[in-house]
Amino acid sequence: MAADVLFLEYPKCSTCQKAKKWLDAHDVAYTDRHIVEDNPTAEELRAWHERSGLPLKRFFNTSGMLYREMELSKKLPDMPEDEQYALLATNGMLVKRPLLITAATVIPGFKETAWEEALGA
Repeated sequence: MAADVLFLEYPKCSTCQKAKKWLDAHDVAYTDRHIVEDNPTAEELRAWHERSGLPLKRFFNTSGMLYREMELSKKLPDMPEDEQYALLATNGMLVKRPLLITAATVIPGFKETAWEEALGA
């Protein structure tokens, strides 16, 4: 199994805990990164977003308190991408987690089938 897997998580997040157990159960070697203590940079987020092929909105933690407090659902549609990357880089709690990054793909959130496909697990 490839060790070039980066797993970004918030350890108190139950979905992240479930995803981590899944990775361990499937003997996936990965680098673990705390999304708040080591927040992704705007450059990393841009590269991951481009690799994912997903809309940038998928990288926002839309169910998070901070997202709601900042009323981002109203602000994002008119916000330039550069500003969105910069905003995501200010606080890991704004970023959808867990985030699975491999050489080939980037998957925000935990969906077993997508992860199995990406990792060949």
